[in-house]
Amino acid sequence: MDKTSWVGIILGFAVLIGGMILKGSSPIALYNPAALVIIFAGTIACILVAFPMEEVKQIPSLFKVIFSESKMATVKEMIPMFTGWAMLARKEGLLSLEEKADEVEDPFLQRGLKMVVDGQSQEYIREMMEEEIAAMEDRHELGAKIFAQAGTYAPTLGVLGAVIGLVAALGHLDDVALLGKSISAAFIATLFGIFSGYVLWHPFANKLKRKSEKEAKMKMIMLEGILAVQSGLPVRTVEEKLLTYLPVKDRVLEAETRGKDKEGVRVEA
Repeated sequence: MDKTSWVGIILGFAVLIGGMILKGSSPIALYNPAALVIIFAGTIACILVAFPMEEVKQIPSLFKVIFSESKMATVKEMIPMFTGWAMLARKEGLLSLEEKADEVEDPFLQRGLKMVVDGQSQEYIREMMEEEIAAMEDRHELGAKIFAQAGTYAPTLGVLGAVIGLVAALGHLDDVALLGKSISAAFIATLFGIFSGYVLWHPFANKLKRKSEKEAKMKMIMLEGILAVQSGLPVRTVEEKLLTYLPVKDRVLEAETRGKDKEGVRVEA
């Protein structure tokens, strides 16, 4: 579960309700079926018009990405894995990695390792895996674009909702009390439009972009690790190559930890 997504949404609603209370407005005013229909149903309608159905069908899976943590291995987890493969390859040859490839759960990493075992050239492996990364980035960009567009439509629909509400309010000019309530209700649509656009849809799009960038980076690191193992580089060189992808502070700590482990010293958590 991606806790930051949940915490952000809960905090956003808390700020909205808390702000209304502090301003002297009742949160009950937010219960406005007409405004909800105009903003949320209207946003769905705009998305359906803007994107083909095969792309719209991906929205449930996009929500799953937003609210779940990635299961990809971290750089720290990959360092011992690649150094172990490098050591095995130098001792027993690349064919000895075939069994290791079957144990790998990540499809991208497994495919790369199998190409190494099959004796493919580095140029071929790099080209194929970089094309796969590029295709993944294109798919992810499309998902982010759907939410970005929703974030553009929602505030504008809020203005539309306000106009509709004001038109209805003008029909009550003879009743001041009812006129005030109608004007208040008219602006609830604007509130929902701005809130959903800038607290939900645009942040969702940005979260998808950031997760895509992170996944692409991790896959590039996997690619470099695979090519380093295929090149027959010394284990220490492979380790140093992967350590460069860590921040300097983590790089030093990781090197010290691995050094202690090699000496048989117990490392405290």
